[in-house]
Amino acid sequence: MIIRRARPTRILAAAAAIALLAACAPSSGNSAKGTSSTTLSLVAYSVPKAADGALQKAFAAKQSGDKIAWKDSFGASGDQSRAVAKGLKADVVHFSLSPDVTRLVDAGLVDTSWDDGANKGIISTSVVSLVVRKGNPKNIQTFADLAKPGVGVVTPNPGSSGSARWNILAAYQSVIAGGGSEADAEAYLTKVFANVKALPGSGRDATTAFQSGTGDVLLSYENEAIFARQSGEKVDYVVPEQNLLIENPGAVTTEAAPSAEDFLDFATSAEGQGIYAKYGFRPVATVDGVDVGTVEGANDPKNPFPAIDELFTIDQDFGGWEAANTKFFDENDGIITQIIAKSGAS
Repeated sequence: MIIRRARPTRILAAAAAIALLAACAPSSGNSAKGTSSTTLSLVAYSVPKAADGALQKAFAAKQSGDKIAWKDSFGASGDQSRAVAKGLKADVVHFSLSPDVTRLVDAGLVDTSWDDGANKGIISTSVVSLVVRKGNPKNIQTFADLAKPGVGVVTPNPGSSGSARWNILAAYQSVIAGGGSEADAEAYLTKVFANVKALPGSGRDATTAFQSGTGDVLLSYENEAIFARQSGEKVDYVVPEQNLLIENPGAVTTEAAPSAEDFLDFATSAEGQGIYAKYGFRPVATVDGVDVGTVEGANDPKNPFPAIDELFTIDQDFGGWEAANTKFFDENDGIITQIIAKSGAS
């Protein structure tokens, strides 16, 4: 039998072909399972850290192809938005206020159509709550009680925190809804800020300050109050019957991988909203079929989100965020900016 030996040139050609095929093949983060890995960056405001983490895990469990890894950044909403505008990597953003997303639209980092859907770009909602010491020793029941002598108030700083802006506007509008004038509402807020004991940078920092013993009442999201109790904090909370609908936006950036959009779609699905509900967020009204179930930490776990008697909205009662920010939070002439400056709170 004659054994033919391959010529060296043929061996080299075959090796080159194999190398070329290997170079053209998709990369794999887990070759044994035949799957690749995608890393997404989430930049969010501080409060939904646990809820967003649970959502990421549930989303990952549904992926049959790419395995999703996350790089997360949480902080005060305004600070986070400005950081992304200045170059912080983000595929998905979840902020407290819509203007923190529109800042990125203006910078060309988020598409102008981000809020075109049925949910208008909103992925989580809540209302304002008054978090008090166990047993509510100061008997704080309404926004009006925040202005009473001897009541120590903790609220985030509206210069950096979206939570603070929701809180303050809800308190302001409660005076108007009660028949007061704008001058009455400003006088009321002047008394409230005279009672402020701390203005932390973010909603989560404000919760930490209150938990450490500062003040008698914390102005915060309802979901933050529920999560504090889920975490073992011995606090109570009151949801004023006159309140403001808090709407937290989410968006993907223009350079994000397709899986980022899939994640955002999951966040606004019935299952995704059910996950948020478990952490105290009220489901987005446009999402049908959400199973809220029992929410531990709520005042009534079986009915965690009771209807609000009079629910204000930014669009209907304040003319939208652009008008509200100019009127109340302009860094020089805003009503709240000036009240805080005169109060000496910092």
